[in-house]
Amino acid sequence: MTLLRTKTPEIEIDHVSMRYQTGSSEVLALNDVTVDIQKGEFISLLGPSGCGKTTLLRIMADLIQPTSGSIKISGSTTKEARLAKKYGIVFQNPVLYDWRKVKKNITLPLEMMKVNKEEQEVRVDRLLELVGLSEFKDKYPWQLSGGMQQRVAIARALAIEPEILLMDEPFSALDEFSRERLNEELLSIWSKVGSTVVFVTHSIPEAIFLSDRVFVLSPHPGRLSKVVDIPLPRPRRAEMRESTEFYQLITDIRNSFEGV
Repeated sequence: MTLLRTKTPEIEIDHVSMRYQTGSSEVLALNDVTVDIQKGEFISLLGPSGCGKTTLLRIMADLIQPTSGSIKISGSTTKEARLAKKYGIVFQNPVLYDWRKVKKNITLPLEMMKVNKEEQEVRVDRLLELVGLSEFKDKYPWQLSGGMQQRVAIARALAIEPEILLMDEPFSALDEFSRERLNEELLSIWSKVGSTVVFVTHSIPEAIFLSDRVFVLSPHPGRLSKVVDIPLPRPRRAEMRESTEFYQLITDIRNSFEGV
């Protein structure tokens, strides 16, 4: 499925396919995905396990190369975008260093980029305030809840001031209450930083609540089944999850899955 291009996109995904060799056979993980993402959009890649959504995210991040097709980031290759530090990445697990305090975990990418100490302090203090963890800056990761650890991971990803934030099921391990609360906090952060967000999830309500558009991926092989516009007004409020419009969107997306 191809989305018609009406503006110059920030991310251009052009006929991307991915095959994996498993022993003597091949697995087609992604099949001919073509779609564009505009600057500043919040996009969710939605689908069940095995549909290729994480594979597509990893291709965007230049962590793996597609078998065929290409992705352009503001006209550059994914490698050029990665080297230019255009990406921030948040994984399913926070991947924090237990021996570094919260503030030092967030500072790490700035140290690697050799940002001067004064600028490091300014950025990290601002990010701690943004994610609501200023009073926990001297705690170790193991002293924090799972949701707080993910907020640290988000702050660390934002430390390099990326144009694009790639998020691979960052809240999937959390209980439903914490997950919904962090959805709201993520939207608050996004509204302030303005990055383009590509968010992988297998939760239909989560995708609807967060996104401007939802890219529905169906498995066997992974393909773009449908692009769903989410017309809910922003800022999104918790009570929207109980609205008729929200439930109708859930039904529409659930009905759009193929081969599930």
